[in-house]
Amino acid sequence: MQSDVDIKHIDSDADLDASFSVMKELRPHLNDRATYTTQIAQQRTQGYRLLAAWRDGAIVGLAGYRLQDNFLYGRFIYVDDLVVTASLHRSRLGERLLQAARQQAVALRCKHFVLDTGLHMALAQRFYFRQGLLAKGMHFVEQLTQESSA
Repeated sequence: MQSDVDIKHIDSDADLDASFSVMKELRPHLNDRATYTTQIAQQRTQGYRLLAAWRDGAIVGLAGYRLQDNFLYGRFIYVDDLVVTASLHRSRLGERLLQAARQQAVALRCKHFVLDTGLHMALAQRFYFRQGLLAKGMHFVEQLTQESSA
């Protein structure tokens, strides 16, 4: 698996379009490619970058991240999205994507590498612990508006 996967940033519209089905595995609420690409464009204005793992000409994994600064962490990379196609779970591809994002953080002289995962995601939590990430708090959320189903 190590040598037959290439990890690189998505910079073209065609590659972004090709990433939709993989991102939908992580974010099943995504309804269509147009909404997805519009959302990515908005996130890019906030520094969002998307790393893709390519195998045999197809995207098989993604890691979306952004550079941020705050009082708590200083300069840090926040990982928004990490997904590997279901058929490649346990292939260490998630580890490689996470490491590629971590390398971006090191190159940008970040003090921290941060991500969130749901409390119900025990397997993801074990994976992140194995990758050297430690639980440091809880993430609290309040939904302020109702999302339309149209």
